[in-house]
Amino acid sequence: MSRYDLTDFEWRAIEPLLPNKPRGVPRVDDRRVLNGIFWVLRSGAPWRDLPERYGPRTTCYNRFVRWRKAGVWDRMMDAITAAHDGDIQMIDSTSIRAHQQAATAKRGIEIIVSVVPEEASRPKSMPSLIRKASRSGLA
Repeated sequence: MSRYDLTDFEWRAIEPLLPNKPRGVPRVDDRRVLNGIFWVLRSGAPWRDLPERYGPRTTCYNRFVRWRKAGVWDRMMDAITAAHDGDIQMIDSTSIRAHQQAATAKRGIEIIVSVVPEEASRPKSMPSLIRKASRSGLA
Protein backbone atom coordinates (compact mmCIF):
# COMPACT_ATOMS: atom_id res chain seq x y z
CA MET A 1 0.00 0.00 0.00
CA SER A 2 1.40 3.35 -1.06
CA ARG A 3 1.42 6.60 0.86
CA TYR A 4 -1.57 8.01 -1.07
CA ASP A 5 -3.66 4.83 -1.36
CA LEU A 6 -7.10 4.55 0.19
CA THR A 7 -7.41 2.55 3.40
CA ASP A 8 -10.03 -0.20 3.62
CA PHE A 9 -12.20 2.08 5.77
CA GLU A 10 -12.03 4.93 3.24
CA TRP A 11 -12.75 2.54 0.37
CA ARG A 12 -15.84 1.12 2.12
CA ALA A 13 -17.15 4.68 2.53
CA ILE A 14 -16.48 5.72 -1.08
CA GLU A 15 -17.32 2.56 -3.04
CA PRO A 16 -21.14 2.83 -2.82
CA LEU A 17 -20.96 6.43 -4.12
CA LEU A 18 -19.25 5.48 -7.39
CA PRO A 19 -21.16 4.93 -10.64
CA ASN A 20 -21.30 1.27 -11.58
CA LYS A 21 -22.86 0.79 -15.00
CA PRO A 22 -21.25 -2.22 -16.67
CA ARG A 23 -20.96 -1.65 -20.41
CA GLY A 24 -19.12 -3.73 -23.00
CA VAL A 25 -15.50 -3.96 -21.90
CA PRO A 26 -14.97 -4.92 -18.24
CA ARG A 27 -14.02 -1.92 -16.10
CA VAL A 28 -10.59 -1.46 -14.64
CA ASP A 29 -10.59 -1.80 -10.84
CA ASP A 30 -12.18 1.40 -9.43
CA ARG A 31 -10.06 1.34 -6.29
CA ARG A 32 -6.83 1.18 -8.27
CA VAL A 33 -7.98 4.02 -10.54
CA LEU A 34 -9.07 6.14 -7.57
CA ASN A 35 -5.72 5.55 -5.90
CA GLY A 36 -4.05 6.75 -9.11
CA ILE A 37 -6.24 9.86 -9.27
CA PHE A 38 -5.57 10.66 -5.61
CA TRP A 39 -1.84 10.06 -6.14
CA VAL A 40 -1.77 12.73 -8.87
CA LEU A 41 -3.92 15.16 -6.89
CA ARG A 42 -2.00 14.75 -3.63
CA SER A 43 1.50 14.67 -5.07
CA GLY A 44 0.96 17.48 -7.58
CA ALA A 45 2.71 15.45 -10.27
CA PRO A 46 1.56 15.55 -13.89
CA TRP A 47 -0.55 12.68 -15.19
CA ARG A 48 2.36 11.41 -17.30
CA ASP A 49 4.31 10.65 -14.09
CA LEU A 50 1.60 8.35 -12.69
CA PRO A 51 3.26 5.11 -11.47
CA GLU A 52 2.42 1.97 -13.46
CA ARG A 53 0.89 0.23 -10.41
CA TYR A 54 -2.21 2.43 -10.89
CA GLY A 55 -2.76 1.27 -14.46
CA PRO A 56 -2.70 3.31 -17.65
CA ARG A 57 -2.56 7.05 -17.01
CA THR A 58 -5.15 7.65 -19.73
CA THR A 59 -7.64 5.45 -17.86
CA CYS A 60 -7.13 7.40 -14.63
CA TYR A 61 -7.27 10.78 -16.38
CA ASN A 62 -10.31 9.91 -18.52
CA ARG A 63 -12.24 8.59 -15.55
CA PHE A 64 -11.33 11.67 -13.50
CA VAL A 65 -12.62 13.96 -16.28
CA ARG A 66 -15.77 11.89 -16.96
CA TRP A 67 -16.66 11.79 -13.28
CA ARG A 68 -16.07 15.54 -12.99
CA LYS A 69 -18.43 16.23 -15.91
CA ALA A 70 -21.02 13.79 -14.49
CA GLY A 71 -20.87 15.42 -11.04
CA VAL A 72 -19.59 12.30 -9.28
CA TRP A 73 -16.99 14.23 -7.28
CA ASP A 74 -19.59 16.76 -6.10
CA ARG A 75 -22.00 14.01 -5.04
CA MET A 76 -19.17 12.22 -3.26
CA MET A 77 -18.21 15.34 -1.29
CA ASP A 78 -21.86 16.07 -0.45
CA ALA A 79 -22.38 12.51 0.83
CA ILE A 80 -19.21 12.56 2.92
CA THR A 81 -19.99 15.94 4.50
CA ALA A 82 -23.62 14.91 5.16
CA ALA A 83 -22.45 11.69 6.82
CA HIS A 84 -20.24 13.64 9.22
CA ASP A 85 -22.98 16.19 10.01
CA GLY A 86 -20.66 19.15 10.50
CA ASP A 87 -18.00 17.22 12.39
CA ILE A 88 -15.58 17.65 9.51
CA GLN A 89 -13.99 20.92 8.44
CA MET A 90 -11.95 21.50 5.32
CA ILE A 91 -9.83 24.49 4.39
CA ASP A 92 -8.84 25.04 0.80
CA SER A 93 -5.90 27.35 0.21
CA THR A 94 -7.64 28.87 -2.80
CA SER A 95 -10.24 30.42 -0.48
CA ILE A 96 -7.84 31.69 2.19
CA ARG A 97 -6.15 35.01 1.59
CA ALA A 98 -3.25 36.28 3.64
CA HIS A 99 -2.30 39.89 4.09
CA GLN A 100 0.53 40.99 1.81
CA GLN A 101 2.81 41.48 4.82
CA ALA A 102 2.02 38.10 6.36
CA ALA A 103 5.17 36.57 4.91
CA THR A 104 7.55 39.23 6.24
CA ALA A 105 9.24 39.43 9.62
CA LYS A 106 7.25 40.67 12.62
CA ARG A 107 7.77 44.23 13.79
CA GLY A 108 10.06 44.60 16.73
CA ILE A 109 12.36 41.82 15.62
CA GLU A 110 15.76 43.14 14.68
CA ILE A 111 17.39 41.36 11.78
CA ILE A 112 21.15 41.68 11.75
CA VAL A 113 22.97 40.91 8.56
CA SER A 114 26.69 40.45 8.95
CA VAL A 115 28.89 40.21 5.93
CA VAL A 116 32.56 39.63 6.55
CA PRO A 117 34.58 39.53 3.29
CA GLU A 118 36.61 36.50 4.41
CA GLU A 119 33.49 34.49 5.26
CA ALA A 120 31.46 35.45 2.23
CA SER A 121 31.69 33.10 -0.70
CA ARG A 122 31.10 33.71 -4.36
CA PRO A 123 27.78 32.56 -5.80
CA LYS A 124 28.55 29.30 -7.57
CA SER A 125 25.37 29.20 -9.66
CA MET A 126 25.86 32.60 -11.30
CA PRO A 127 28.92 32.42 -13.54
CA SER A 128 27.96 35.65 -15.34
CA LEU A 129 28.35 37.61 -12.08
CA ILE A 130 31.74 36.02 -11.46
CA ARG A 131 32.91 36.94 -14.94
CA LYS A 132 31.70 40.54 -14.55
CA ALA A 133 33.43 40.84 -11.17
CA SER A 134 36.71 39.43 -12.48
CA ARG A 135 36.70 41.85 -15.43
CA SER A 136 36.16 44.84 -13.16
CA GLY A 137 39.02 43.78 -10.88
CA LEU A 138 36.85 42.99 -7.87
CA ALA A 139 37.64 39.29 -7.76
